[in-house]
Amino acid sequence: MEGMSEEISKFSGGCSFIFRWDIKSINQLPEYMEVTYQALSDVYKEIGEEMDKEGKAYCFYYVKEVVGSLTKYNGSIEELHTSCTNPFTAASCLIARLMNDMTTHKFEQERGHVASAIECYVKQYSVSKQQAYDEFNKQIANAWNEINQGFLVPTSMPIPILIRVLNLTRVVDIIYKENDEYTHVGKVMKDNIASLLIDLVPV
Repeated sequence: MEGMSEEISKFSGGCSFIFRWDIKSINQLPEYMEVTYQALSDVYKEIGEEMDKEGKAYCFYYVKEVVGSLTKYNGSIEELHTSCTNPFTAASCLIARLMNDMTTHKFEQERGHVASAIECYVKQYSVSKQQAYDEFNKQIANAWNEINQGFLVPTSMPIPILIRVLNLTRVVDIIYKENDEYTHVGKVMKDNIASLLIDLVPV
């Protein structure tokens, strides 16, 4: 595709609909680009619908990740938030997302991964990485309060299910508390696994 750098920048920047499922950016493009932009939007929408019919909707997120990696897409922090409607599960997802990104983003950026919550927050709010860490730690603390509240206030979700979500969140906390123990398994994680599956429990 040939064109002025400014026009190409508008077009590639407009392709954020892949991540947000909207085509509002089409109004920012020259008229002659709108047809191509609309066609591309339709293709992605059709792919998503076909995957959904086949029970493979999750695969479309891999497509989005690949496109984001290739285009060096750096969206808003809101785009990374979960769409969970239940506050309890939303809090668990938030903890997992933020703790993962805080400990893995440097290694992942060196390998050309898509922008993490850290990069998105720093760019969106023009703050330092340390300020992003501080904000995310506050959000994580608030999310834990939300989870605790879920056990104190009656809810339509059965307690056994809440316990499973809680346990998953606890595992995430152990894995990403200090380092990325999922990718780079160290002594702490090995000891945890050994105590759970190998070492005998004294009677």
